[in-house]
Amino acid sequence: MRYLSNPVPDSGGDDLKTDSFKDFVLDQLDDLRGVTCCAMFGGYGLYRGEVFFGIIHKGRLYFKTDETSRDSYRARGMKPFRPNRKQTLKTYYEVPIDVMEDSEQLCQWATHATRRPPPSAKRRPRTRTASG
Repeated sequence: MRYLSNPVPDSGGDDLKTDSFKDFVLDQLDDLRGVTCCAMFGGYGLYRGEVFFGIIHKGRLYFKTDETSRDSYRARGMKPFRPNRKQTLKTYYEVPIDVMEDSEQLCQWATHATRRPPPSAKRRPRTRTASG
């Protein structure tokens, strides 16, 4: 099943534009197996298997980034996802238009966005010493 979205009430032309963009993005990601889309928070979330990796919101596509990929987005002038004026998700960055238009390149960027970070070094538990 490709679409996991709940029915969204029609509120006019904006929904049509959003759905068309969502369909375009999903078509571009067609070669990437296991991608699903779910309606959420006035937009759509993109999953590959159990991994949440992308956001479609107001006609823009954002991918999850990490320390190794974020510079590629910034170098192209891309900004982090801001669902509202008070909130910025600094790990999700807008995907450049030229990347979106090239399905092979978009699938490569999406593959990177779906990678799970390596387990970080486990912290040693802090030990307390008895005083006195």
